[in-house]
Amino acid sequence: MNTIDAIRARRAVKSYDPTHRMSGEEVTELLSLALLSPTAFNLQHWRFVVVDEPALRQQIRQVAWNQAQVTDASLLLILCADLKAWEKSPERYWRNAPAEVQAFMLPAIDQYYRGKEQTQRDEAMRSCGIAAQTLMLAAKSLGYDSCPMDGFDSAAVGQLIHLPEDHVIAMFVAIGKRTQDAWPRPGQLSLGEVMISNRFGSL
Repeated sequence: MNTIDAIRARRAVKSYDPTHRMSGEEVTELLSLALLSPTAFNLQHWRFVVVDEPALRQQIRQVAWNQAQVTDASLLLILCADLKAWEKSPERYWRNAPAEVQAFMLPAIDQYYRGKEQTQRDEAMRSCGIAAQTLMLAAKSLGYDSCPMDGFDSAAVGQLIHLPEDHVIAMFVAIGKRTQDAWPRPGQLSLGEVMISNRFGSL
C-alpha cells in the first residue's frame, strides 16, 4: 500500500482479534520505521514501551476507561518522552555529523532547552505525535489497523510501567487485526474552514 492510500485508509479502530499475534519481526519493523521520524535537534525523545504481559495489559485497561483495545490488540505501545534527552550526552545525536555542525548544534541544544521546562515538554510531545503517526501509517501499509489513545489515567499507568521521573506519557498506540470496521467518518471539516491564507483576519 502506498503512502497516500495508507493515509486515506487509516482509521481509529476499536475492535481487534485478541487471538492474533504479530511476529517479532513485524514489531521490530514497525519500531524501526518509527525511529526514522523527525525530532527537534534530532533528540529522539521517544521511548516505546511494548506491553506484552497479559496481566499488565489487564491492569492498564482498568485505568484506561476499560477500553477493549488495550487488551485485545496484537500490540500495545505506550509512547513516552524523555524530557531530559537534551542533556543526556547530546553529542551522540550528532556523532556522524561534520565537526563544524557538531560545534554549532551542541551549544544550540543547550541554549534552546536549558531552564525551559515548557519547551522541553512541548518538543517531546510533538516528537511522540510524529512517531505515532509514522507507526499508524506503517501499520496500515503492513495490513494492520491501529488506534491512537489518550483516554487513560497517566499517573496510574506511570506507576504500572515504572515511568522514570523525568519522562512523561504522551499516548498509547494499539495495533492489530480489526474485527469491526471503524464508524464512517463523522464529520470532517472542509479545507476552507481549516486553511488560513497568511494570517487570521485583520487587526
